[in-house]
Amino acid sequence: MRDGIRLATDIYFPEPTAANNTGSFPVLMERTPYDKSGISPREVSIWDPHPMSRPELAKRLTAGGFVVIFQDCRGRYASEGQFTKYLDEGEDGLDTLIWLREQSWFNGQLGMFGLSYGAHTQLALACYGPPELKALVLDCGGFANAYRGGIRRGGAFELKQATWAFKNAQLSQAVQDNPAAKEALSKQDIRAWFADMPWARGRSPLQWAPEYETYLFDQWERGVFDDSWRQIGLYAEGYYAQLNEMKLLCVCGWYDPYIQSTIQNFLGSQTHGGKDSRLILGPWTHGARSYPFAGDVDFGSGATLESLTTLDYTDLRLQWFKAHLLGQASEPIPVVQYFRMGGGTGKRTQEGRRDHGGRWLTADRWPPARMTPTSWFLHPEGRLSQEAPDRAHAYREFTFDPTAPVPTIGGSLTSGLPVFEAGAFQQIEDSKFFGSTVPGRPLCSRPDVLSFVSDPLEQAMEVTGPIQATLYIASTAVDTDFTVKVIDEMPPNEDYPDGYAMNLTDGILRCRYRDSFESPALMTPGQLYKIEIDIFPTSNLFLAGSRIRVDISSSNFPHFDVNPNTGDPEGPWTRWQIATNRVWCCPDYPSVITLPLAHVRDPNA
Repeated sequence: MRDGIRLATDIYFPEPTAANNTGSFPVLMERTPYDKSGISPREVSIWDPHPMSRPELAKRLTAGGFVVIFQDCRGRYASEGQFTKYLDEGEDGLDTLIWLREQSWFNGQLGMFGLSYGAHTQLALACYGPPELKALVLDCGGFANAYRGGIRRGGAFELKQATWAFKNAQLSQAVQDNPAAKEALSKQDIRAWFADMPWARGRSPLQWAPEYETYLFDQWERGVFDDSWRQIGLYAEGYYAQLNEMKLLCVCGWYDPYIQSTIQNFLGSQTHGGKDSRLILGPWTHGARSYPFAGDVDFGSGATLESLTTLDYTDLRLQWFKAHLLGQASEPIPVVQYFRMGGGTGKRTQEGRRDHGGRWLTADRWPPARMTPTSWFLHPEGRLSQEAPDRAHAYREFTFDPTAPVPTIGGSLTSGLPVFEAGAFQQIEDSKFFGSTVPGRPLCSRPDVLSFVSDPLEQAMEVTGPIQATLYIASTAVDTDFTVKVIDEMPPNEDYPDGYAMNLTDGILRCRYRDSFESPALMTPGQLYKIEIDIFPTSNLFLAGSRIRVDISSSNFPHFDVNPNTGDPEGPWTRWQIATNRVWCCPDYPSVITLPLAHVRDPNA
């Protein structure tokens, strides 16, 4: 690298063929913090559930006529240097490409692939616009804007960054070489630490791994969207013009924290000449493209990537790279392919999951043109309706205690185990969900949750695309959070006699950022404010008889950090206060959620 640090790099060569006996080849590269020579847990298929190692993957990819490179990121495994999450990947990727240009066996055509962090490293290099980089497979990652999803969201901090840091710090070379630190970290109970927040520098489970603790708190404490968030590696939105018509295959799942980022990257590519870019969205958790379920809900055998493409994931990537690096003809891929959840029997499967069903659909744009943004109004009696409220000065309110937050039950998460888990779940407190204090209690029965529910639908209705909530709020605190969750509330059956309330998607806003993420402003207690909350996109078929439900509260922990309501600097806090938070539901201040809707005459068509 430019500073003299050496990055450990494995290079795999194909056998020369009659078609290519020049000794130079296109290159496929993955830069990873997860061990360039190790097992890749998501390299599986429905036909072979055993994860491939990267050497095994290289063997399949080189057979396609490519040189394959796996590289350990700075400070990880065999590479030198200090690891600072995300921030070195652009320059290190560029320096690797500069080295690659000098190699006689490189023909000037580069493709990149990788899941999650491996997708972040791809897009970081792409932001420099190198002419050699022709094709990418962005799998569940690549930061469009890490401040708006992945590190922070709506101003709140995503605590998956803490669980990821705790796990990966134990694998770092610095900790492995320090017996005292290794032993101390191995003895920490991360769930107990989450029950003992707030943390502080030097008083956290990462105190024995200073480089990991430092970057974590740097992210956590930097609440304002400033230039540090606009760096290459965190903010591709500012560099889409540099993509130079690169071909992006963007793959993600509805229960993945990078779903919004994936869609933004696809749209950004298309806007800047990437007309051949493609988007695949399935009903998956992070990287789980070969599994037909997410959490406690099953979407049917057709929900896997293999069922859509008839290829395993390696062959799909080979097809993509052969088309865009070798110019070989391939089967055309629709511009957008998305899995619409819903339409199943609602019964319990043999594995104990709810059969929610679903099917693949295609579109030539995102969101699909047939979707119509439709306003659903919040009513003071707890009704959700397309009719505007008519009661003057009506509102609902609740008490939010930061020491007793609403527990996270599924959602768009990753890296949270053993503290929290991604996916679709019945929205009922359970001992398996961290922070559940009354097992068996529906979240909508909590006193700090406002629930708004539609009448049973007379006709099936599809919701596909981005969602936004516009709320008129007030608080007794100078700062607080508002959360919004969209739920498919399905009627009872013999397997679920109380019905089933399945989480689809959610959003959050820290109120100091209600007007600007660049210039936060505290509230005046009791004053009315209009706020807008971006909710991650989803796709679901609400069957006739089901209800659309929206839950509003002020916490979703441990998915997000808890707001102490005091307006103190973010990250470590020493004070907290209970807040009474109000949502107005009246003609003058109509709180509303906007859903992208299409009526469906035949759910099976």
